[in-house]
Amino acid sequence: MSSKSPRTPHLSLETTEEIGVGHGWISGLIAAVLAVAGLGAVLCLRFPDVLTVPALREHYPVPWIRAAVEVALVASFLLATVSICLRANKMLGVSALVLTFVAAMLGGGSASGDAPSSSWAFGLDWFVLNLMLYSVIYIPLERLFAKHPEQPTFRKEWQVDLTYFFLNTLLIQVITLFTMRPAMVFFDWARVPQVAESVSRLPVWVQVPACLLIADLTQYWVHRAFHTLPVLWRFHAIHHSAQAMDWLAGARLHFVDVVVTRGLTYVPIYVLGFSQTTLAVYVVIVAAQATFLHANVRWEFPLIRWFVATPCFHHWHHAAEREAIDKNFSVHTPLWDWVFGTYYMPGRWPSKYGLCGQREMPASWLLQFLEPFRRRSR
Repeated sequence: MSSKSPRTPHLSLETTEEIGVGHGWISGLIAAVLAVAGLGAVLCLRFPDVLTVPALREHYPVPWIRAAVEVALVASFLLATVSICLRANKMLGVSALVLTFVAAMLGGGSASGDAPSSSWAFGLDWFVLNLMLYSVIYIPLERLFAKHPEQPTFRKEWQVDLTYFFLNTLLIQVITLFTMRPAMVFFDWARVPQVAESVSRLPVWVQVPACLLIADLTQYWVHRAFHTLPVLWRFHAIHHSAQAMDWLAGARLHFVDVVVTRGLTYVPIYVLGFSQTTLAVYVVIVAAQATFLHANVRWEFPLIRWFVATPCFHHWHHAAEREAIDKNFSVHTPLWDWVFGTYYMPGRWPSKYGLCGQREMPASWLLQFLEPFRRRSR
C-alpha cells in the first residue's frame, strides 16, 4: 500500500483511496484506457505498413476510425482532468494526459502515413482492439461481480501480465506463422482429401462443436504433457506463477508455451479439413473462453458447469493447494477430465493461487522469458 496520506497529492500505482463513483478512479481508469488506445490508433495511422495486420487492414473504415480517435482523445483529456481534480493520487490522470498529448502531437485522428504495401506487420491494431474490448467488458464485470472483491484492478504483477498481453497480440502474425505452418508442412501426409472435403462441406453449426471437442481433446493431452514433462513444465510454470486470477492473468504465457500448444492443437483441425469459417469461429471462441476462465468473477453456472468449462473449474487448475495439482486440464469442456480421471471440483473456490510451494518466478517479463533456459542445479 502507498505510504502517502490518502489526501496528499502524489503519483503512485498503489493507493488507499476509494475507487467508487465520485472519487476520480473510474474517470482516471477510463481516461488511461482511452489514451493508450488513442495513441496506439494514431501510431497505426502513421505507420500502417509496419503496425497493422494485413488481414484486418483492408476492412477498416478509416474515416470512422479517425473520428473515433478524435473523440477518444478529447474524452481522455476531459476525464483525466476530472480524475486529477478529484483524486489525491494523480497517476492515472497524469498518465492519461501525457499519452493524450503525445497522440495529439503525432497528428491525432488526422495522422497519416505511406500507403501499406507489405504482407507482414506487427499487430498494434490487434492490441488496441483487444485492449478496448477486454477493458470495456472485464473491468466493470470484475468490479461488480468479483469473487475476490478485495483484489484491485491494478493488483500485484499486473504490469508483467500487461506486457505478455501486449507482446502476444503484437506478434500475432509471428505466432500464427509458427503455429499453422508446421502443421501444414509436417502433417500434410496425414490429410485425406476425401475426408477433408467431406468435413468442410458439413454445416458450420456441426463443424464448430466437432472442432471444439477434437481440439480440446488434443489440447488436454498437450496441456497435461506441459505439467508432466519437466522440460515443458519449465515454460508452463510461468503461466501458473500468477498469484491472482483475473482476465489479464490469462495472458501470462511463455512464447514457447503458446507456439507448442497452439501448433499441436491445430494439427487435427488441419488434417480433418475444417472450413476457414469454422476455424475463424473456433479462434474467437478460444480467445473469449480462455480469457473468461481466468476472470475474477463469482459466477458458478450450475446448469452448464458439467459440460462447459467455467471460471471456478479453471481456477482450481491454478490453485496453490496440493489436492488440485495437475487437475482440470480441459479448456472447453470438463468431459476429457472426467474421462481421464483429472476432474476436480470440491464444491468451493480456491483460497490461493500460484506454484504451490515452488520457488517464485522473477518479477520482470524478460527474466521470466529467460527463466526456462537457465541451468538447474541438482
